[in-house]
Formats: sequence, structure tokens, C-alpha cells
Amino acid sequence: MPAETTTPPPVPEAAVPAEAVTPLIRGVRVLRELTEAGGTLSLSGLERATGLARSTVDRITSTLARMGYVRLDGRDAVTTPRLMELGNAYLAALRLPALLSPRADALADELDESVSLAVADRDGIRFIHQATRRRAMSLSFRIGDLLPAERTAPGPLFASEWTDENWRAWRERRAADPVNRGFSAVPPRELPFPDSEFEARAAQAGRDGWALDDQLIEPGLVAVSVPVRDPRTGRIACVANVVSHTSRHTAADLRDTLLPRLRATVAEMERELAAAPDPDPGPPPSGSAAWIGASKHELGREFIESLARGLTVLTAFGEGRAALTLTDVARATGLARATARRALITYEHLGLVRGHPESRTFGLTPRVLSLGFPPLSRTSLPRIAAPHLADLSARVGESTALAVLVSSGPTAEIQYTARAVSPRIMGVDIRVGTRLPAAATSLGRVLLSDPEDSAASADFAHVRSQGYALLDEAWEDGLRTLAVPLRDRTGRAVAAVNVALHAAGRTAEECVAEILPELRLTATRIEQELHAAGHFTRVPLL
Repeated sequence: MPAETTTPPPVPEAAVPAEAVTPLIRGVRVLRELTEAGGTLSLSGLERATGLARSTVDRITSTLARMGYVRLDGRDAVTTPRLMELGNAYLAALRLPALLSPRADALADELDESVSLAVADRDGIRFIHQATRRRAMSLSFRIGDLLPAERTAPGPLFASEWTDENWRAWRERRAADPVNRGFSAVPPRELPFPDSEFEARAAQAGRDGWALDDQLIEPGLVAVSVPVRDPRTGRIACVANVVSHTSRHTAADLRDTLLPRLRATVAEMERELAAAPDPDPGPPPSGSAAWIGASKHELGREFIESLARGLTVLTAFGEGRAALTLTDVARATGLARATARRALITYEHLGLVRGHPESRTFGLTPRVLSLGFPPLSRTSLPRIAAPHLADLSARVGESTALAVLVSSGPTAEIQYTARAVSPRIMGVDIRVGTRLPAAATSLGRVLLSDPEDSAASADFAHVRSQGYALLDEAWEDGLRTLAVPLRDRTGRAVAAVNVALHAAGRTAEECVAEILPELRLTATRIEQELHAAGHFTRVPLL
């Protein structure tokens, strides 16, 4: 695999390409610090972590907020699921998660163990898929997390293909950071093993075609890995990894009992790759350049146009668009060729894009996942919805809530999973976790009207046709509620959001005229973030 150092030393200013976009470099630095902090960091904390002036941090976060990538919550900057579209662009272009994750999930169910897929990122590895088991002792790694190659089972397999240059970069990183403090996803190793030990493991993995991790990351964690090879080149495309705990399996037991089944699954994965047709390129982003220009005109100095343009370049890639020429990137984004070229030069410098001189194309690297993806990959629908519910409540001055269907049939129930309470003296106060009969609530009727439940949906055909449910003092005297559905990427209604108010506040007609547009706008905003978060990860509804 091409060599890239995991935690490079500070690059001298002279080493930065003359055509690199400085605001883009600074914006990427802010996103990485937010990621390392778990997705939330105060603006003053960002100032300290990045070394940038506070005014620069303010302008960068203002631009990212305008793009929907962060939310400014008081003095904090908080990453939003919209930011995952950058990592989604890499994963879609890679295609491996879409093609291989069903096999990984099936193996996890069969073995009742966590199964992951990993790719090489310089001399480390990054996870691109996780199928985890829910246990007291469970895997905490997230999609996009970076681990040092020498402390994993996939690492020796990737290292078996390293060149002399790759090994030299690894040794330099080891010398600078022998205990792995530069890898936030793993605890430091206070007693580092000698370089020769990993070199021997890599040679053995190359001969065996599999590798073990016997508590290298932390005590109790064991894993076995097998490479999935690209049918076109024969090189390792990714590595499938089964992870367990010593309370269930020793490393030797993993090798003896689970390795044969893992190998069989990898053989199926390789057949899947060989049979996969060429992807049909999806639509690239449209209207980006015009939107960026309008935002600059509206916000003025607080909007950094070159940062927004640069981030848009990453979204030009995707399924069927893994390798793009400069002309392709410019056409997909609507940017001038010179602007797209400078952004690509900047990303090559930062290790986010790799150029292929022979074909004059560019492709994203796994390092794109470092821009917010790991902490966001574990988000839930209530967490996504909460700030939007609070915003809706502030706009309409009424209580709002999110609910999901938790049972079906004649006794179907909904469960409230998030809410925002009106500041009114007399308001609706239904606690998170409360369950109510679905048919008796506007939230439930919206969910029951979905075609997924054909029997119930027939009873609420009018709700489905108008796209909302209005319940007027049916559940409780004086209570009026209005609800709309929230749909996942497939179009299925997975939740509903409502506004609840006292009937004396607005008439039913006023609710439809005044509140329904705001409610639908909120639902659209939640859906946009749900779709971004749910592209390659499972978003829990509760």
C-alpha cells in the first residue's frame, strides 16, 4: 500500500505547496481537532488546540455552520451528521462497505462476535465497517478510527505488502512516538515491543495469509484477520477481522475454531468483488458554486469562500466517481478549474487525496474519515433530532416531540424518544420514554399510515395522502397535536415529529397554515442529517 505517516511531524512552512489554499488547511485543522475532541469543543478550546487566532476560528466555524457541518451551541462548536457526507464520499467511492458489509454482518450473527472491515491508511489501519455485539465487554472502535498497524491483526497483513519506503516511514513514526500517544483510539502502550517483532509478524502473516492480535491493543482483546484481495490486482483491498474477548476465546482458540469460517466468508467476499458490475455513477453535487457565492454575498467576511469551495471538492467523489480528472472535479462542483486544482493540491499535501499521474486522476484516501466521521458514526436519531426540536419549539412557541413505533397490530404503541418543551406556563409535558396507543395520537397515526403496515395504513389513508395527522382534542380535552413523518434513505417512515399545544392557542386551521410549514421544514432538516448518518452506519432509533 502507498506509504503515508500516521502522525507526521509539523511540516515546515516552506514544504507547503505554493498553490495550497491556506484557509482550507486551517479549516481541515479545525475539523480534525473537533474530531479528536469527540465532536464538541469550545471556540476557545479550538483556538488553543489549533494555534489559530480567535477571529480565524470564529470565521471558520461560522463558515462550517453555514454549510451545516457544525452547529454553534453557545460557546461550543458541535459537529453535525451533515459532516459525514465527506466520509460518505470516500466510502461510496471505495465501494467495499456496500459490497461486503452484508457478508460481514452475516458472519457476526453466525459467530456472535464482532466483525469489522479495515483498510490501510499509511502505516495505520482505519475501520470502514463494524458489526458489533452488544455486551458488557464490547468493541468500542468506530468507523473511521485510526489504529497503529503494529497493534492490530490487520496491520501485519497490510505490512506484508509494504515497500522499503513504507517500512522507513513506519520506523520514523515509531521512533517519534514509540508508545502510540498519537493514536487517540487506543491506549498508550507503556512497554513498546521492538521493531523486529512486528517485522517478523508481517513476514509470518504474508506466508500464512492470516494474522492474530493477542491482546496487543489492551488486555483481554483478541482478534483474527484474513485479507480480502482485489480480483483485478491480487493485492489486499481490505481485511476482514473477527474480534472477541479472552472471557470467550483465547487467540489460539480464535485461530483454531473461527479462522476457517472467516476464511470461507472472505472467499465469498472475493467472489462478490469479482462479480460486481461497474458502478453507475450517481449524480454529483449540483449548484455548489452558486450557493457558495450567495452565502458569501449574504454573510460577507464571516464566510470563508475558499474553505467552502475546497470542502465541496471532496463531495465530487462518490460511487462510480472514485477516480476523477481535474476537469471532472470542476464540472461536478461548478468551480473554475484553477480553483479545483488548488484545492486538490492542498488535499494532496494534507494526505486526503492521492494523485495518479499515469491516468491524471485523483482519488480520496481513508484519511478523509478523520474529518468528523468516528464520533458521528455512533449517533442516534434522538440525538440528531434534539437541536432541531429545540429550534422548532423556539420558532412556534409550542412543545415538540419525536416518537417511534415500538409495537404493531391492534395494540400498536408509540414511544417518545426526544422532546423540547415550550416556555409557556401551561404546556404539554409528556416525558421521554412514555408509551401511548399509536392510533390515539397524531404521531402514531402518521406512522401507522405508512405502507409498510398495509392493514393499518388502510385505516389512515387520508393521513398518508395529506402527509400529516391533525388530532383535535381526541386524546385529552384542550390538547391539539399536529405530526409529520420522518423517512429514512429508503423512504420508509421510521419516526414522527409533532407540535402539541393547547386548543385555545390556535385553531385547527391556524395550525395547518402556520405550524405545518415549520414542522415540515424541521422534518426535512432532521431527515437530511439522518440520511447522511445512515448511509454507511446504522442509526439507532431509540
